[in-house]
Amino acid sequence: MKELKGKTAVLTGAASGFGLELARLAAREGMNVVMADVQPDALELAASEVQALGAQVLAHRVDVSKADQVEALAAATFERFGTPHVVFNNAGVGAGGLIWEHSVQDWDWVVGVNLMGVAHGVRVFTPMMLEAARTDADYEGHIINTASMAGLLNAPNMGVYNVTKHAVVSLSETLYQDLRLVTEQVTASVLCPYFVPTGIHQSDRNRPPEARQDPPTPSQLIARAMSEKAVTSGKVTAAEVAAKVLAAVRERQFYIYSHPQALGMVQKRLEDIMLGRNPSDPFEARPEIGDKLRAALREAMG
Repeated sequence: MKELKGKTAVLTGAASGFGLELARLAAREGMNVVMADVQPDALELAASEVQALGAQVLAHRVDVSKADQVEALAAATFERFGTPHVVFNNAGVGAGGLIWEHSVQDWDWVVGVNLMGVAHGVRVFTPMMLEAARTDADYEGHIINTASMAGLLNAPNMGVYNVTKHAVVSLSETLYQDLRLVTEQVTASVLCPYFVPTGIHQSDRNRPPEARQDPPTPSQLIARAMSEKAVTSGKVTAAEVAAKVLAAVRERQFYIYSHPQALGMVQKRLEDIMLGRNPSDPFEARPEIGDKLRAALREAMG
């Protein structure tokens, strides 16, 4: 998709992080920007900023885990701008802890946002884009789903997050292959960032009351502390990642990585699978981190 000016982008999780940075870039490219987020105050501020860059902006409060709200987003988008050309299913939350300590509320919330939010976006927007392609030979569409390096690796003490992000990678690869069966005009990408300062370590601020677990378990507190340190110390910025996403749209590139140097760990995991080896130590290169986590968890569990 070489020409972006005058086209429409829909972005979830648009009030912060990758979503906001891509909204800024889309505005500078002359695109119409549909910004969806669950945080109304932050969304209003972000939409005002993007509008000030000269874009036509539609701001829509959406909880992506709710099918009817994503459907309403699609209807509002179509009414204002017609069929979008770029859809960034980006909204996500972080949660950690030992996998058997995740409550039903944890599973419902994280799966609802990270996986079903993407599934709803794909389910709702893909048919619109395919219909536009059917009726207009010049139409081009691109769907980007935000997964994580946790969709290609399985770091310990991050169970429910790992599960959802692996599912998003699978969903996205399947979407890419399914689209190739039926059209050349619409394609897809998956974004797999590593540690980038986006605020995802503060996801609990958006956890709905019915999904709250009080108090968190010791392993969950440990996961929060380690996640905050890793995320906030990240050197690659959300703006740099958004630029990679936009480049992928232009070049029809499927896999998007913030930290390509981390792919060595992915290769080792795949070798474990192919050779039937037990999973390798994820802290092999940084044993002091594994030792610290192990000691903290064993002390917490008595």
